[in-house]
Amino acid sequence: MSDTELSKTWAKLSSISECSRKDPSFEFMSLAHHLNVEFLRDCYQSLNRNKAVGVDKVSWQEYGQDLDVNLEDLELRLKQKSYKPLPARRVYIPKGKNEFRPLGIPTIESKIVERGITRILQSIYEMDFLDCSYGFRPKRSAHQALNTVDNAIMKNPVNHIVEADIKGFFDNVNHDMLIDFMSIRIKDSSLIFLVKRFLKAGYVDDGLLVASDRGTPQGGILSPILANIFLHYVLDIWYEQEVKVHVKGYCELVRYADDYVCLVQHKAEANRIREGLENRFSKYGLTLHPEKTRVFSFGRFERENAHKQNRRANTFTFLGFTHYCDIGRKGYFKVGRKTAKKKFKAKIKAMNIWLKSIRNLIPTKEWWQTLRAKLRGHFQYYGVSGNSRSIQQYYFLVLGLVHKWLNRRSQKKKMSWSKLYKYLTLYPLPQPKIIHKIYTSSNHSCELG
Repeated sequence: MSDTELSKTWAKLSSISECSRKDPSFEFMSLAHHLNVEFLRDCYQSLNRNKAVGVDKVSWQEYGQDLDVNLEDLELRLKQKSYKPLPARRVYIPKGKNEFRPLGIPTIESKIVERGITRILQSIYEMDFLDCSYGFRPKRSAHQALNTVDNAIMKNPVNHIVEADIKGFFDNVNHDMLIDFMSIRIKDSSLIFLVKRFLKAGYVDDGLLVASDRGTPQGGILSPILANIFLHYVLDIWYEQEVKVHVKGYCELVRYADDYVCLVQHKAEANRIREGLENRFSKYGLTLHPEKTRVFSFGRFERENAHKQNRRANTFTFLGFTHYCDIGRKGYFKVGRKTAKKKFKAKIKAMNIWLKSIRNLIPTKEWWQTLRAKLRGHFQYYGVSGNSRSIQQYYFLVLGLVHKWLNRRSQKKKMSWSKLYKYLTLYPLPQPKIIHKIYTSSNHSCELG
């Protein structure tokens, strides 16, 4: 197939988006045929070339050595419904103190098909998803979610927060319910069949094959869109059509994947929402984490109320940032943000482990570029208004770790601080700076609830 065929496929996906936008009840009957050779080739080219390999140990480069034959064979198996994704290779990454997050690493072929399915599903559901949802969506980001939270608290009478954590969400999504939700829009049995196969593919953990009867495959490309579809029906629509209609006063939901907060005006309503969330998730086979779910006061009157009640002002963590009640230069209330302590410690620990492992493997000039990229990535995410102290602290602690491990390179010459600073003039590291301006000016008073 030619580039013209690929252009036709993208045009059809654009047409699907337009149908979805114009008619929220439109049912899509034929979708799987879009997974043709040229579309799959484009999916292959879009993948990260340096990611870890799956259970078959085939890399991106190795699969591409005979790409035309591989993709033609893949298309044929998809059409004949004989394609069956291999199980993911399960690995564990640090999540916190003595905690690890399980991740599944799919094979390169699974990634290609997952990318294709994801693009098809996005063309449909991006038109359906509500504005409160920010995670894993085109042209949406965590920083936009943070900005929405800031604006909501600063411009509206927000006096209470409902912080709710879904216990093991990605591991406990009910497959049948997810398929039922997808079937509202999608009537193509071939695509549904393919999604089911990915859900049931399972994973290999320490050499043992583990079957999947629930959950979405963490680490897979397909998982985020499936999670968004599930939570769109279970949480977002319910909150918009049921909660907002019956709650007195202001209430808003801001969600990024399975991480979300409810911003509420009145305490009684906040407690009702918390109870409603428990009942709602229970109905769909999910539970709220009892230790991570709470209702608490927060907003422009929180510091004053906390002082009167002889307690600390409440804070909350969302998307890696601790939010607290602060005062601006003119003496007015503002929402403060800083890197969450747990995240900060985890980032420093990970940097320490990496520097220790890399210092003797390759020359300093080679790993220095990776260090630059790591620092740039940290500042790109955590460089948010009000968080300059945290990112500066991170920078200087990293410098300390660099100095420490450069001086533990077996018999090599010692690196004094003066030598390190001279090296930095020749090979500078990214400096901490604020990338994202999130600040809402407000000096008006809102009703205390």
